[in-house]
Amino acid sequence: MNYTKIIEEVYQDVKNIDDKGHIATYIPELGNVSPENFGIHISTIDSKEFGIGTYNKKFSIQSIAKILSVTLAYSILGEEIWQRLGVEPSGTTFNSLVQLETDKGIPRNPFINSGAMVICDILLSHLKNPKQDFLTFVREVAGNSTLNYSKNIADSEKSAGFRNIALYNFIKSFGNIKNDASEVLDFYFSLCSLEMDCKELSKTFLYLANSGRQIDNNHQILNKSQTKRINALMQTCGFYDESGEFAFKVGLPGKSGVGGGIIAIHPHKYTIAVWSPKLKRKFVQSHAVFRTIYHKNAIFNILKIG
Repeated sequence: MNYTKIIEEVYQDVKNIDDKGHIATYIPELGNVSPENFGIHISTIDSKEFGIGTYNKKFSIQSIAKILSVTLAYSILGEEIWQRLGVEPSGTTFNSLVQLETDKGIPRNPFINSGAMVICDILLSHLKNPKQDFLTFVREVAGNSTLNYSKNIADSEKSAGFRNIALYNFIKSFGNIKNDASEVLDFYFSLCSLEMDCKELSKTFLYLANSGRQIDNNHQILNKSQTKRINALMQTCGFYDESGEFAFKVGLPGKSGVGGGIIAIHPHKYTIAVWSPKLKRKFVQSHAVFRTIYHKNAIFNILKIG
């Protein structure tokens, strides 16, 4: 498949869409990003790559980092992890407290904020130097020793993190968090502040398109069964209260971040990252990219089969 030609066409089509979105400013530091950024990068499991637009400019990946934290926790605990987390779509916003009362402090899935905090708590209990050990893991998965947290973004999140503090206390009241608030929240804000560009993002997540193995060195990060489960969670829960719509219109496992990034996985074929900082109530440009690419792939495959 000529991915380069497809992505060039998609980029030009989508760039002309009337984008009425707004940058997320509830994290003040995110408001400093230029709204005109728009990049796409694809990495295939046979080591082909292509990027267009501002694909090589770093941004805060925010909740996309939750895939990496649950990957590490899953590799440590195995199936035991699901005793403290659900695997169901929440149907609510990413920072909702509503379901925690009914579910007695068990978050619906690891991608909503409450679930990511439980994952942080698990990692704090199992890693000697949690923030550094997690960063080392991310660098190893990405094959990139330069990746880092953004202190400015993390500090900005802390300054506005009142709802996350409430989530922590609510889960703690049910006994599903073991570590102190300062440690859990600091770790959570730090992992969300990770910065990558679209190229780094798409290369980092190739293991999820390759049955849990890294492309470069064949290192097994997750086994095949675990990889299927993470992809299933991304398919059903990766976009919070718009997960169903994304699954229906795009059909790929994916994960969004409020920094404007989306990563999507086509198992056994490729990973693709899109960055467009302006958001509507849910999504604008990035979502349109995936709808268009999916449509072009469908047409291509019909023609190929015919």
